[in-house]
Amino acid sequence: MIDLATLMSGLTADGDGHAITVTEDWLQGRTIYGGLGAAICVESALRLWPDLPPLRSAQFAFIGPATGRLTVQPTILRRGKSTTFVAADLVGEGGLATRAILCFGAARASVLSYAQVAMPDVARWDACPRFFPENPPIAFARHFDSGRAGPGELIQGGDDPTLLVWLRHRGEAPASITSLVALADALPPAAMVMFRNHAPISTMTWDIDILTERLDTTDGWWLVRSQAEHVADGYSGQAITLWNAAGEPVAVSRQNIAVFI
Repeated sequence: MIDLATLMSGLTADGDGHAITVTEDWLQGRTIYGGLGAAICVESALRLWPDLPPLRSAQFAFIGPATGRLTVQPTILRRGKSTTFVAADLVGEGGLATRAILCFGAARASVLSYAQVAMPDVARWDACPRFFPENPPIAFARHFDSGRAGPGELIQGGDDPTLLVWLRHRGEAPASITSLVALADALPPAAMVMFRNHAPISTMTWDIDILTERLDTTDGWWLVRSQAEHVADGYSGQAITLWNAAGEPVAVSRQNIAVFI
């Protein structure tokens, strides 16, 4: 397998953007894993403009499959005193795959400080059973160590579509916003807890807010909770929260999922 750091080292300059060929071990069915496509968009922007402030939020639309040689073209939409907006299109052999809008923002002095994103009381990762099996059928999942911290199980006909899982990258993945984005989408959609049989499912859009500039944790482990808040008419809206090992909230996000069952 090609770990994240090695894969990103293959991101090379191509015109006004970058190009990369993703190996098969990062596939999710017929396309690359969506979180990786999002991370490539972020990484390309940071390489073009290394003076960008920290990423504060991002929106990703997964428009089509990303296969073969991929190119990414970031463009600055607006650069203000503290905030810069960047658009990025990831294009594969079949056309536009992912469209991203990235918001980078410098910290500002503020008298306000509030957080209401408490981490659940769970066992440490080393006391939890695996979530992903040793040889998962979805190729990209082999790049993540995992520990099941909650009761949710896929395809069990459950009535609480929630997943609570410790995750970390396998191999080299230095703490960075790129590696965090590449991990934050790794869980299967929580609606799959309600499934009684296997069925197709696909992420359509992903909005993520980064809550802190401190992107470090213990031994690479992050706790991720995914909750399907609504499932109807072939779509699911879900919320995802990510904490570091110290229990500090790091990111919150929402996804719209297409459910073919």
